[in-house]
Amino acid sequence: MELTPIQKDIIIALINLQRQENHAIKGEDIAEVIQRNPGTVRNQMQSLKVLGLVEGVPGPKGGYKATGKAYEALNIPSMEKEAIVKVYRNGKLVEGSTAAEISFTTVRHPELCNGMIKVLGDIRDFKEGDQLQVGPTPVNQLIVRGVVVGRDDTNNSLLFSITEMVSIPKIPVKNYVTKDSVMVNVNATLQEAARIFVKNNVHGSPVEDKGSIVGVVTFTDIGDAIASGKMSLKVRDIMTKELITVDGDTPLNEAVKIFNKHNIGGLIVTINGVPEGFVSKTDVLHELAVY
Repeated sequence: MELTPIQKDIIIALINLQRQENHAIKGEDIAEVIQRNPGTVRNQMQSLKVLGLVEGVPGPKGGYKATGKAYEALNIPSMEKEAIVKVYRNGKLVEGSTAAEISFTTVRHPELCNGMIKVLGDIRDFKEGDQLQVGPTPVNQLIVRGVVVGRDDTNNSLLFSITEMVSIPKIPVKNYVTKDSVMVNVNATLQEAARIFVKNNVHGSPVEDKGSIVGVVTFTDIGDAIASGKMSLKVRDIMTKELITVDGDTPLNEAVKIFNKHNIGGLIVTINGVPEGFVSKTDVLHELAVY
């Protein structure tokens, strides 16, 4: 179905307003958004009704609503429940907008990395050179950042040069558990704990006292103590005593949130409720770099 430019403008404005207001939209409101005469919008609405793209809603609170065919005409999937994928311009949230589609247009180019984002919302304030951020997306927690290089008002899309893409894998945290669990005794010196970490190539471990796990210690804890000149401290003095656990089937992105929420460097990983290993923030960062 080939629509005229003004018909596309009306449909895009109608969909955007309908998403924000969640009710029928008056022709005057659409005219204001697309900066056209209300009479012009009303005339075009007759054609759009015939095409089955809009339906009229009678009454004082009436107006127009976009149909499923309107979304199809713009190649935008219609969803009863949608997750909002936030769009930012120069660090500020674009209210009422969500990314409907992200495309990578130069994946084979050896030097350029460009993309296109189709937006449900108002993009008229975007200009060439603006900083753009999209995300995080709901499933893969993807965040894309870049610089706007063009704007396609016909398709309500932004063209941008990608500067950064970040995504935290959904892989269960048990896949990142340090193999062959290493323990440090509660009475070990900082030097002894550091030697254990270096020997086993780990960045942290549970702390045990008479066979029971009583805390967690990391290289960061040791480094902070040494930097403060507290070389005589023991592991018991610098360890995190509050044991924070995470189920092994928890996605990695959720584990990262736990790190940040509790401001800790390590987590005890449990399988079926039983402690089976340990994962540190440094281990996760290392794996993400490889990923």
